[in-house]
Amino acid sequence: MRTHRPPRVPLAATTALVAGALAAGAAPAQEPTFPTIAEVETLSTDAGPIAVERIAEGLVHPWGMAFLPDGRLLVTERPGRLRILATDGTLSEPIEGVPEVFAQGQGGLLDVALDPDFAENDLVWLSFADPAAGGAATALGRGRLVEGRIAGFETIFRQEPATSGENHFGSRIVFTPDGHVFLAMAERFEFEPAQDLSNTLGTIVRLNRDGSIPQDNPFVGDPNAEDAIWSYGHRNIQAAALHPDTGELWVAEMGPMGGDELNQPEAGRNYGWPVVSWGRHYDGRDIPDPPTHPDFADAALQWTPVIAPAGMIFYTGDLYEAWRGDALIGGLVSQGLVRVDFEDGEAREEAERIPLGTRVRDVVQGPDGRVFVLSDQQDGAVLRLSPVE
Repeated sequence: MRTHRPPRVPLAATTALVAGALAAGAAPAQEPTFPTIAEVETLSTDAGPIAVERIAEGLVHPWGMAFLPDGRLLVTERPGRLRILATDGTLSEPIEGVPEVFAQGQGGLLDVALDPDFAENDLVWLSFADPAAGGAATALGRGRLVEGRIAGFETIFRQEPATSGENHFGSRIVFTPDGHVFLAMAERFEFEPAQDLSNTLGTIVRLNRDGSIPQDNPFVGDPNAEDAIWSYGHRNIQAAALHPDTGELWVAEMGPMGGDELNQPEAGRNYGWPVVSWGRHYDGRDIPDPPTHPDFADAALQWTPVIAPAGMIFYTGDLYEAWRGDALIGGLVSQGLVRVDFEDGEAREEAERIPLGTRVRDVVQGPDGRVFVLSDQQDGAVLRLSPVE
């Protein structure tokens, strides 16, 4: 287990955002100064003692968060609300202009991300459960954050087909430095469609930032496949991030009874669900293990019992040296953060668990290098992990 690492470059998308803000003459990101409502506890970690502080509460099943260049924090709530947490600790009223959402079961307003050119275009991206005709579907859209509201929101992608039911929407938004955006999704608890390229259930899609299809997507030109698909055979992805050195996409997805997976999705690859899994069906029936079908891509790591991964970053800051370059993955069932050791761009092993005693739905790195997590509760909170001097 490593304790010292050389400095790493930040995520390319984050670098682009900060560079764009400076080029446009905007003020550089300010260190958040959110006051502490309560110190939950102090933990002993491989990075030293960490104070877990509550800086906001009263959020209803918060789902995603993203820092604005001025240090304020955007937070989504699953019932369909987007709020801004100011650096003085004030939580805004719900922001107008967000899309209508299917707020049932696991559906609602989901992830939030700033456009890499936010300093110039003010665009905020949202993923959400769209109450489409005939059911609901995971969707992706964007609008301008101006004068405290979202203006001109437009949906640029909708998962097809829309289905009934309240489970397995995914999703996470990840930008790449070459102008693309990944939307990692789920199979809407429909199982078999994840193996059918004629729909986008159980897939990761790759789009241009205007919503068009990149012509180098792996299935462009295949009359039996959706052009937007990057990879398929996924079950339920709620954790995704780009590796800071390689620029490759990594995702953590939920298995059934056992078999949560950490994958590095490659163009055109099939990740096996529901034909194979390291877990079992909820009724106890066996599922063949991935090695029985070597034509499917196997996971880099798997968890049995499950952690229920939700939210993921590669830590690139200076405050927690032992974590630098590693993945921090939120856990709903494991109720904390799971640190995965990465070396030379590859996942080696689970290195550490940081217990937080709450269902973790998202994790982000703040401008000052501290780690922020969302607790998925009816009375949810924003927690900050601060090093203890």
